[in-house]
Amino acid sequence: MANTTFSGPVRSLNGFISFGPKAVVSLTANATLTVAAHAGRILTCNKADGVFTLPSITSGSSSDVAGTNDYNVLSNLGCTYTFWVETAATDMDIKTDGVDRFFGGLYIGANNATGKTFISTSATNDVITQNGTTKGGLAGGWLQITAIASAAYYVKGTLLGSSTLVTPFADA
Repeated sequence: MANTTFSGPVRSLNGFISFGPKAVVSLTANATLTVAAHAGRILTCNKADGVFTLPSITSGSSSDVAGTNDYNVLSNLGCTYTFWVETAATDMDIKTDGVDRFFGGLYIGANNATGKTFISTSATNDVITQNGTTKGGLAGGWLQITAIASAAYYVKGTLLGSSTLVTPFADA
C-alpha cells in the first residue's frame, strides 16, 4: 500500500504509526486531553504542578445483527496516552473524569539508596499524583494509560522519585 497523508481526524480499525513533529505534544498548562489532539502521542509534561484530565471513556458497545461490533458507534477504547516527565513535578496530577478508574500499576525507583517498589491501583483510584520525591515525578519518568473497557483505564510505567516511596494513586 502506498503512503498516504491525511489532514484532520482519521479513524483506523487497525492502528497507525505516529511519527514526526506532531507526534510529541508539550503540556505546559493544565489541560483536558482529547482523543484528536493527544491520543497516540508522547505527551511531555512541562508544568510541575499541572493537572491533566483524560477524556471520558466511550465504549461503543452496540452490536450489529451478526453480533460483531458496530464500528460506526463512537468509541475511544484502545486510545493510549503516553506521558513523559520532562520538568520535575511538584504536584502534578493525571486524572480521569471521576467515573473512570485506573487499573494496573507503576514501578517507582528512587535515585538514592531508599529502594524501588511496584505499586498497584485500588478499585477506586482515579488520580495519579507525582510530587518529585515520594510519589515519583522526577524528570525521565513515564506512564502509559490506555482505555481498555467502559470506565477502565490501564496504567503502566516507570516513575523516578527519591526518599521513602509511597503510592501515587489516589481517589478524587
